Amino acid sequence: MAAETQIRIQQVSKVFSSAGGDVLALQDINLDIPAGQFVCLLGPSGCGKSTLLNAVAGFSLATSGAVLVDDVAVTDTGPDRGMVLQEYALFPWMTVAQNIGFGLQIRKTPAAEITATVDRLLDTLKLTEFRERFPKDLSGGMRQRVAIARILALDSPIMLMDEPFGALDALTRRSLQDELLKIHATWRKTVLFVTHSIEEAIYLADRIVVLSYRPGTVKLDVAVDLPRPRDPSAEGFNALKRQLSEVVMHEQARHQDDELRGITS
Repeated sequence: MAAETQIRIQQVSKVFSSAGGDVLALQDINLDIPAGQFVCLLGPSGCGKSTLLNAVAGFSLATSGAVLVDDVAVTDTGPDRGMVLQEYALFPWMTVAQNIGFGLQIRKTPAAEITATVDRLLDTLKLTEFRERFPKDLSGGMRQRVAIARILALDSPIMLMDEPFGALDALTRRSLQDELLKIHATWRKTVLFVTHSIEEAIYLADRIVVLSYRPGTVKLDVAVDLPRPRDPSAEGFNALKRQLSEVVMHEQARHQDDELRGITS
């Protein structure tokens, strides 16, 4: 039986206004994302990936169209959607354990339940020995683990991730990709994940949605029918990589043409 649609994006367009004129960032985006699916948004800079993610998060509402979560229109942020950013967004004055448990404290969760949840997530994300450290004492990869743990502590059914591994070195990035896949297999969260990396999208996603360069529209929507764990050297992996590369590089060329003409993103 197919999973019910959890995120429904209907005819979403987004216009940004500035002194230089209006910019149409997104145009008529339509996507249905079932509960538990891992979806990657892929495309060049300026295609509106983060803009679309922010519309789902409720940070920046669509100019027209609608975003619905569980058939309820998104008009603001909410506890059903947890956001993980590239910049980590941890509280520097709090320890690792305090950062993870902060959202539960705001919800006035009983102290014993907070402790149990934090301890479980510290163990799951290999952070136990760092529980009393502050963010400044952690590597980028460890900080991102804390950010993911904080979202999991709130048990939001939807995880929105905006290039969370983009600033990490290749080995740390792969390690965290594998941790995220384990989390997804265990918790079955719905994941909407923004990336510039074609290989990362194929490695992670159940489904990849490629957005065109401005205005962002759905250029390609493809299921990733490859068994996990995925081998980037496998024939099927590279066949899909070639297909996606052709589409993404065409849109990247349009972006570069705009840059050469002096049109900023």
